[in-house]
Amino acid sequence: MIEIHELTKRFGPKPTSKPAVDRFSLTVEPGEVFGLLGPNGAGKSTLIKMLTTLLPASGGRAAIAGCDLGRQPNRVQRRIGYVPQALSVDGTLTGYENLLILAKLYGVPRRQRLERIGAALAYVGLDSVAHRMVNTYSGGMIRRLEMAQATLHRPPVLFLDEPTVGLDPVARKAMWDLILQLRRDYGTTVFLTTHFMEEADVLCDRIAMLYQGQQVAMGTPAALKATVPQTEGTPEATMDDVFIHYTRNSPTTDTEGRYRDTSTTRRTAQRLG
Repeated sequence: MIEIHELTKRFGPKPTSKPAVDRFSLTVEPGEVFGLLGPNGAGKSTLIKMLTTLLPASGGRAAIAGCDLGRQPNRVQRRIGYVPQALSVDGTLTGYENLLILAKLYGVPRRQRLERIGAALAYVGLDSVAHRMVNTYSGGMIRRLEMAQATLHRPPVLFLDEPTVGLDPVARKAMWDLILQLRRDYGTTVFLTTHFMEEADVLCDRIAMLYQGQQVAMGTPAALKATVPQTEGTPEATMDDVFIHYTRNSPTTDTEGRYRDTSTTRRTAQRLG
């Protein structure tokens, strides 16, 4: 469902500049939940923005749901859903009105809009508050509305960039259940980034570790945990141990992306909290 071959992104005019994403390759199977982990500034959001057509690649190629990312961006856009870190709903509109705008943008036929929007809101548990202003929603409700937006046109591939940032444990668990339900009911392929290691362990069939723009490890959560050296008498490795093992040499003053990503995450958490 997702095929990536040596995808690269450089910022700045110099071809010798250090790439934000360096020759990343990956295949994601239909119906798989795939996780991308790494420290701030590792290139996770840059990679997702390339795969969702928001940033042009500097090199390499990719195909999403059979459509070439470089040659067929419009076709890719109609086959994907995307929930970014930053909020993507309008608080001055109702939940229904937010989805109505998306239905028009995605070309949902007029005669199908009411039924499709109603079904999407019911699916994420927001049908009873469809006509309330979104600025009265809780953080968890806002994230569920964004999921309804991203899946309104029933895309086969869903990209989620830090989908549970700023959510309390109850709302986070509800999001986990919704992601797995989408995979179970519709066979949706999910590609997500997260800094919650438990989230990656629970949700993901496979995980790639990204460090300084390069893939440094990939496998199932169990396989990755097995790669972490353990001394006698210590408990079994966790995904936290995996993260530390592969990113422990991350420089403390690395990249402007670190500040930008941290700022975005904190703003989103504040608005959802």
